[in-house]
Amino acid sequence: MANEEDDPVVQEIDVYLAKSLAEKLYLFQYPVRPASMTYDDIPHLSAKIKPKQQKVELEMAIDTLNPNYCRSKGEQIALNVDGACADETSTYSSKLMDKQTFCSSQTTSNTSRYAAALYRQGELHLTPLHGILQLRPSFSYLDKADAKHREREAANEAGDSSQDEAEDDVKQITVRFSRPESEQARQRRVQSYEFLQKKHAEEPWVHLHYYGLRDSRSEHERQYLLCPGSSGVENTELVKSPSEYLMMLMPPSQEEEKDKPVAPSNVLSMAQLRTLPLADQIKILMKNVKVMPFANLMSLLGPSIDSVAVLRGIQKVAMLVQGNWVVKSDILYPKDSSSPHSGVPAEVLCRGRDFVMWKFTQSRWVVRKEVATVTKLCAEDVKDFLEHMAVVRINKGWEFILPYDGEFIKKHPDVVQRQHMLWTGIQAKLEKVYNLVKETMPKKPDAQSGPAGLVSGNQRIQVAKTKAQQNHALLERELQRRKEQLRVPAVPPGVRIKEEPVSEEGEEDEEQEAEEEPMDTSPSGLHSKLANGLPLGRVVGTDSFNGHPPQGCASTPVARELKAFVEATFQRQFVLTLSELKRLFNLHLASLPPGHTLFSGISDRMLQDTVLAAGCKQILVPFPPQTAASPDEQKVFALWESGDMSDQHRQVLLEIFSKNYRVRRNMIQSRLTQECGEDLSKQEVDKVLKDCCVSYGGMWYLKGTVQS
Repeated sequence: MANEEDDPVVQEIDVYLAKSLAEKLYLFQYPVRPASMTYDDIPHLSAKIKPKQQKVELEMAIDTLNPNYCRSKGEQIALNVDGACADETSTYSSKLMDKQTFCSSQTTSNTSRYAAALYRQGELHLTPLHGILQLRPSFSYLDKADAKHREREAANEAGDSSQDEAEDDVKQITVRFSRPESEQARQRRVQSYEFLQKKHAEEPWVHLHYYGLRDSRSEHERQYLLCPGSSGVENTELVKSPSEYLMMLMPPSQEEEKDKPVAPSNVLSMAQLRTLPLADQIKILMKNVKVMPFANLMSLLGPSIDSVAVLRGIQKVAMLVQGNWVVKSDILYPKDSSSPHSGVPAEVLCRGRDFVMWKFTQSRWVVRKEVATVTKLCAEDVKDFLEHMAVVRINKGWEFILPYDGEFIKKHPDVVQRQHMLWTGIQAKLEKVYNLVKETMPKKPDAQSGPAGLVSGNQRIQVAKTKAQQNHALLERELQRRKEQLRVPAVPPGVRIKEEPVSEEGEEDEEQEAEEEPMDTSPSGLHSKLANGLPLGRVVGTDSFNGHPPQGCASTPVARELKAFVEATFQRQFVLTLSELKRLFNLHLASLPPGHTLFSGISDRMLQDTVLAAGCKQILVPFPPQTAASPDEQKVFALWESGDMSDQHRQVLLEIFSKNYRVRRNMIQSRLTQECGEDLSKQEVDKVLKDCCVSYGGMWYLKGTVQS
């Protein structure tokens, strides 16, 4: 208080904020000169600026008549830079160093706390600075002198050796092709010093006009440093509280944060990681670790994280392999990226890595040559796939890097079943792309599986014989059980089943059917089977192949959910093969929450019966004898009535394909015109074809039936 009394306020000055030059005002800091000499007294020959970089170059004259100027030194510098012959490109046309270039550099990147002040008539006018530039002498003329010197030396050497090199005109040239640049390499190149310097050099110079201190234009521009509303008008910009006013003048500094060392883009501390959303935390961890047990993931995320939320998030970025989570391929190889080794696109890399992951769902061991042979990828790409999830064992192959996690499998059966559905869909896609022999997906890989050493051929044959005998005994018991069930009098009244002796060939067919799919022994299953067969179809008068199952089988929650899925699916896609329908159903199961009723198990027969009950019909497409389509791909179902105006047109189209595997467009159009009794427009025909067909090689096929 005593200090304040000794320092009383003697004058109050009004402060105004001028904004006319707020985005245009720069402060130039020149090198120190004697007080008697200002830079405004020195003629400015030229000025130019690069606005984006805020870089300025000023060319100023040197007083060669000054007694402190060394004329001999000036002549020597001009001679070194331009040589003896002066022309238009010469830096010093007077053969004397009579000018000097000043180049700017930024003193600070944050100029928000600096302003230019103008005091006039008891008022202080502040204009924020857009930039502060320090001007330093540029010695680029020395670089030109060095370049001239090297050119002269090279010319002298070329003249001396030209007589000895008369026969060296032909030289061998090595041509190299650069590999496709990966996304990571491109980012490193863009952030490099050389690239930034090149970008800065490419920005064009903007030439400026220099006006001196006493020029009329300078005086006119100087008026913009005054606030236009200062006379009697309250400046609302400065009607602030004292704390807000100080904050505007001195904003908090961010230089301390900028001075901290920046970590690499692929390095993230746990403290930084836990500030991100849970989904991002899981994605970053899995992308860096590649393979992780669920227990380890929970320990990294912290004890306060809900395991159900983690389970929901991990399934979006990883797949379950032997009870452990392996990051998905599209996370490591995003769209529009390519291999740094071979340059193949990300789609091919994802497919190859999915094949490796799928092989590990069947066995703990994978052979690198087998993967390379199937995927047709280079050895470096295959090695990258395997190093993500396996370790190499000498004379054995690649073993999955983590042990089988049986505890997770037992604790989360719903997640395991959903992942099994996803792997089934991936397996079907891989078999189609790579033309693989169809294999059965194992439900639980053995934790100790894998060869302990090299297995001989006789041992393999012996193991195969043992398995065949065991399977034969199981099939015999299953066949006997099915025969007993068929004798149960569960046949509706009015239907008489003719019993015929079963031949050996029939027994083999039944054994094969029993191996592929378990028998549905429920009464509803038997009724649906009879309702869709020939005997009941003839009795009730329905379509012999597309009869509907009894209403009783649709009363269960599972049946209702399944029917809702089928109806919604066929409303979007009018024609589907059984193979495609099963794939869509597996994807639907993967999107359902754990414990849903549809996880109770849906057989192929139940799915087909539900399709028929939903108003669909099976189209008996006459596939060619040499077709490569599987049995499920040859079963084609179509929605018969959807309730729109095109139902009749689609029915005619489906009847055409029940007699023809492929049809030309003109035949379809003529048949539609003949059956519907009217000339259909091109748009109507296109709509029907788009709903049900695909075009390939000038012919039209039902969806899912074309074999390219």
